[in-house]
Amino acid sequence: MSGLYKVSVTVNGQAYEREVEPRLLLSDFLRHDLGLTGTHVGCEHGVCGACTVLFDGEPVRSCILLAVQADGHAVTTVEALSPNPDQLHPLQQAFWESHGLQCGFCTPGFLMTLLPFLEENADPSEEEIRHAISGNLCRCTGYQHIVDAVKLAAERRRESDG
Repeated sequence: MSGLYKVSVTVNGQAYEREVEPRLLLSDFLRHDLGLTGTHVGCEHGVCGACTVLFDGEPVRSCILLAVQADGHAVTTVEALSPNPDQLHPLQQAFWESHGLQCGFCTPGFLMTLLPFLEENADPSEEEIRHAISGNLCRCTGYQHIVDAVKLAAERRRESDG
């Protein structure tokens, strides 16, 4: 036995099959095996939220999931948000306009946490936004600009839907 496990996973809409070591973290698989470096690794304990990706549409910490656990599942990373480098996703645009990022290290995790949140909450209150991002740590912004960015993204989404 080689000690490797076959993994079939869909990442950002593309199917991948790889053989991986059983202890390979999903974050490392995404970053090193697939070259998707937008998923950042901060604490490696699932606390900071920098490695958040969508797993079958739900936000999860990729640093505490194994790549073998993704077998048969769909993973979405921050790279899937914008169709090309010249066009930001509306949530990314709101972060940029509201100064919701500074160094940017935590931003992908915030974005991936907030995507499903905004799908479920068209008009979130500041308290709801703060609760939604409470599992993501940022050392630069103080969170107010992030909250402002989420409000702006939600407002624009309501306007475009209405």
